Amino acid sequence: MVKLQLDNLGARYGQREIIRGVSTAMFCGGQVVAVVGPNAAGKSTLFKRMAGLLDGPGQVILQDSKKGPTGISYMPQGLNASARLTVYESVLLARKQLTPGWAVHDDELKLVDEILAALGITALSFRNLGELSGGQQQLVSIAQTLVREPEILLMDEPTSALDMHRQVQVLNFMRSLARQREVIVFIAIHDLNQALRFADQVLVIADGTSQGSGPSHEVITEQMLRKVYKVEARIEQCSRGLHHILIDDIV
Repeated sequence: MVKLQLDNLGARYGQREIIRGVSTAMFCGGQVVAVVGPNAAGKSTLFKRMAGLLDGPGQVILQDSKKGPTGISYMPQGLNASARLTVYESVLLARKQLTPGWAVHDDELKLVDEILAALGITALSFRNLGELSGGQQQLVSIAQTLVREPEILLMDEPTSALDMHRQVQVLNFMRSLARQREVIVFIAIHDLNQALRFADQVLVIADGTSQGSGPSHEVITEQMLRKVYKVEARIEQCSRGLHHILIDDIV
């Protein structure tokens, strides 16, 4: 299975250093990794650096990868397609960008159908992107990412515009995808309770640096919440061994 490790990773915009010295242990296929931290901490920049869209010091180390760097797929926060395309066209186009020529094969159509069905948006297939709500556009963006069949997914706040039902649906789906296809799924997410519930590993980014990484319940602690988020909080165990954060006050 694919493995990925960050070694002293950094990135700049012009002269401004956004992230620096981000190192982790090895992440493995089958894992969901929640990337958490305050606003403007550097999470989006980290994903762009990992995807090769930004230069900088350090290394993204891949092991046992069949596709190399092309197996890393980055999903930005905004929808990346013309508003005049239909949902189906935009997802199929995302797939065809990986293959030479424009002939469409039956297996590609089947893959698009399966992904739209899994995300519950088959009924939107022939609607134009410009007609969709923000949440619907976000689901289409997820479909565009998944249809590339990457080994490593970098998903920048994929649930931010979704209601609670859709959030749980998408996060359950991403966890199942990671397990079944041995993909590493990185999800930048603000809801730490969702991170505790769905993620195997957590990487904390604050002020452009790593503030810790490892198993979710070991990294998301009351001490980390106080240091990084400036809140006083309690982490309590609830049903099925899950943990839940209760905020008491700000520091």
